[in-house]
Amino acid sequence: MQEPEIQVGLLSSHEISFTLHGIFHVVTPKGNPVPANRIVEGEMKASWVDGRISWKGNTFSELLFIPTDAPEKNLFELRDVMIGKHFHWQQHEDQSFQGSLRLIVEDDEITAINVISTERYLTSVISSEMSATASLELLKAHAVISRSWLLVQLTAHDSNAEQSCGYVSDNEIVRWYNRSAHQHFDVCADDHCQRYQGLSKVTSPNAKLAVEQTRGEVLIYNGEICDTRFSKCCGGVTEVFSTCWEDKDYPYLTSVEDPFCGKADESIVHQVMVNYDQETTDFYRWTVTYSQEELKALILKNTGIDMGNILDLEPLARGTSGRIYRLKIVGSEHTLIIGKELEIRKTLSTSHLFSSAFTIEKQGDGPIPSGFVLHGSGWGHGVGLCQIGAAVMGEQGYKYKDILLHYYKGAKVERMY
Repeated sequence: MQEPEIQVGLLSSHEISFTLHGIFHVVTPKGNPVPANRIVEGEMKASWVDGRISWKGNTFSELLFIPTDAPEKNLFELRDVMIGKHFHWQQHEDQSFQGSLRLIVEDDEITAINVISTERYLTSVISSEMSATASLELLKAHAVISRSWLLVQLTAHDSNAEQSCGYVSDNEIVRWYNRSAHQHFDVCADDHCQRYQGLSKVTSPNAKLAVEQTRGEVLIYNGEICDTRFSKCCGGVTEVFSTCWEDKDYPYLTSVEDPFCGKADESIVHQVMVNYDQETTDFYRWTVTYSQEELKALILKNTGIDMGNILDLEPLARGTSGRIYRLKIVGSEHTLIIGKELEIRKTLSTSHLFSSAFTIEKQGDGPIPSGFVLHGSGWGHGVGLCQIGAAVMGEQGYKYKDILLHYYKGAKVERMY
């Protein structure tokens, strides 16, 4: 197997501003105008006009800017890239990337796509998913699982695999969220796939070293590359696949007791988490309180259903880590069942609850509760590697293969290229 070149969706907007640092060659598809100058650099702007890309006085169906020098010498910078879309840390920042920049039309917007080699992509991924100052063994472990996850997605993308994402009825909403929605590139750059936030996050030589020392390595189970899911903090026990996505499970994604997850002191948390993640505190054990009015309004906004007064939140099914994947919301006017894990988190929050591993305390003595208190644990879906637990293992001297085999039982590390 050769190292794949991949396409990463970075940004979609009606207008995209970018800067080419270094000399780039412009390529347009057959049948499009030939740019007056095929060699460009500096400040650029592209706009959506009548279903085409307007750039430098002409319109195009697609544009490709290819660096003419070594990738590490030529960069492109995008303005106002959204990160953490729909999560509580959503924000915009300017980001710089290696590789080529491709602009295409998607619906009524232009989409910017980075065409880049897998290993260069991974250097940014492991520095975006966690701080580049994390221990070398943790970064190496994350390089292997990020590479494995990516190669699994490329296989699914090449075969045009489409997966059902749930169902909706009058009394039940069951959804899970896959990455199959990306039709014109391989993966996106945000939490929906893997965080990929450019070169500004690569602040330590260890990030490059981790990718170099694990080049081509993936996790294998029974001859197939593992679908290596991971989350921020499992809360002490990892979860199985079917709690969060379609009704199937993998032998290497069993539920694992994680004694390391709750042992992260402040120094480890700051070492592992990127700056905006550090704004989230007390995620190993957490509490959220809603008044009756707050919860009624929240559920109405997120489901479009007027439940009346909320009388009860009743867990119907929990996964092995305690994460709820079927929740009955009992209202005075309507009863609704919500699933799976992420849909529950989205329904009961303005963005997302930290996890669905929570117990429910009703407040008030009357038949209509005055409020609800959720006592929860962990941050994320909890499947596969726990980033906080793995960070503690790295600090305690565990090697990256030991970290991997703690979370992915029965798997083994093999080099694919």
